[in-house]
Amino acid sequence: MSEPMIDEPEAIPETLRDREQWVCWREAERDGKPTKIPVTPGAGGFASATESETWASFEAALDYSETEHADGVGFVFTDDDSIVGVDLDDCRDPETDDVDDAALDIIERLDSYTEISPSGTGYHVLIRGELPDGRNRRGSVELYDTARFFTVTGDHVERTPTRVARRQDALTAIHREYVQDTERDPASESEQRDGTDDRSPTTDTVDAVVDVDLEDEDLLEKARNASNGEKFERLWNGNTVGYDSQSEADMALCCLLAFWTGGDHTQMDHLFRQSGLVREKWDEVHYADGSTYGEKTIERAIATTPEFYDPDAGDDATDPHGPPDGVTTGGTPDDADRSRAYLAEKNRLLTNRVDELEATLEQKTERIETLEAEVERLTDELDARDRETEQPHEEEPGTAGETGDDSEPASLLSRFFGGRSE
Repeated sequence: MSEPMIDEPEAIPETLRDREQWVCWREAERDGKPTKIPVTPGAGGFASATESETWASFEAALDYSETEHADGVGFVFTDDDSIVGVDLDDCRDPETDDVDDAALDIIERLDSYTEISPSGTGYHVLIRGELPDGRNRRGSVELYDTARFFTVTGDHVERTPTRVARRQDALTAIHREYVQDTERDPASESEQRDGTDDRSPTTDTVDAVVDVDLEDEDLLEKARNASNGEKFERLWNGNTVGYDSQSEADMALCCLLAFWTGGDHTQMDHLFRQSGLVREKWDEVHYADGSTYGEKTIERAIATTPEFYDPDAGDDATDPHGPPDGVTTGGTPDDADRSRAYLAEKNRLLTNRVDELEATLEQKTERIETLEAEVERLTDELDARDRETEQPHEEEPGTAGETGDDSEPASLLSRFFGGRSE
C-alpha cells in the first residue's frame, strides 16, 4: 500500500478527531481502476456516508486501520457540521514535489489544514464554511460538505495551518473561479497565471485602466480621506482585526491600492512594502512558475478590482457614506447602484460574522454538554463511594445496643419482660 500510516495522530486537527464521524477504507479494483471502499470500524462490513451507525470514533477507526482488514481511515462530511473538504487531484509529483499553479493558488488562499492524499499525487484541504450552491466538481477540483468521506493521512503540509480554519470568503471565490465558472477562458487564465500581464487586469474585469499618476504621499492622503479611509488606515498600519488571516488582510489592502494606483503593479508593490502588513512571506516563492506570494496577491487584487480611481471624475472624500473598497462617487454606477452595492457588501460581512458566532456557540455548547456529562458521571461515582463507606456501619446494629449507645433494643426487652419481672 502506497499511503502512509498515521504515525502522529495528533497532527490531525482536534476538531476532526473529536467527532464520531470516522470510517475505515480498503483499496479494491472496480472496472479496472483502484477505488477506496468505506469499511465500518470493528465490524468490517461496508460503511455508508449517510448511515451514522456505520461510523465510529477516531480512536476506533485508527485501531481497526492497523489490522489486515483496512488500509486507512476516513472522515465523513455531514449536514450537522460546517466542515468542507477540498479535494485537489493529480496536481503533485511525489518524486519531485512539484505542484501545479492552480493547486498552489487554492491552498494559499484557503490557508487552512492541508495534507497530502494517500496516493501522494494530490492534496486535501479542510475548512469551515458553507459550500455555495451549484456544481461541486470541475476537472481535478472537488468540494464536499455532506454524504461523502475523505481519506485522512495526517501527512500535514508544512507552512499550512494545523487547524481547520473558517474561510467562507475564500471558499466562495474558489468555487466561483475553479468550479462554477464553466465559461472561463483557458487562454486568459493561462496568461494570468504565467504573469505575462502584471500591469493591468483583463478587459472583462474592468471597464478601463486609468492613468492616475499620483505621487505616493498624494495617493496616501486621498486614500485616508476617502469614505473607507478608516479601513485603509487600519490595514496600512498592520491591523488585521476582522479578517480570518493576514493573507485576507493583505488582499484587502492590495485591492485598495489597486484602486488608487489605477492597477499599477509596480507602485502597488512599492506602497505595500511601506505598510505595517509587509512580512518576509511577501518575497517568498510560492508558485511553480517562480512567482512570489506578493506578486500573486497583487495580480489577483488587480484582476478582482471592478473600478479604478479616476482623477477627472471627482473625489470620494466628500461622501461619508460611500460604498466599500474600490467604488467612489463620480464613477460609472449611479447613486442607487452604489448604495445597493454598499448595503449588499455590508449584509455579506454581517452574515459571515453571524456564521462565525454561531460556529463558536456550537463549539461552546458541545463543550458544555461534555462537561455536564462528566460532572454527572463524577457525581454518580461519588455517591457510590459514599454508599460503600456507610455499608459496614449498617451491618452492625447489635453493637450499639450492647454498649447502651442505642436505647431502642433495651426498650424492646423491657416491654417484653416487664409484666414478668416479679
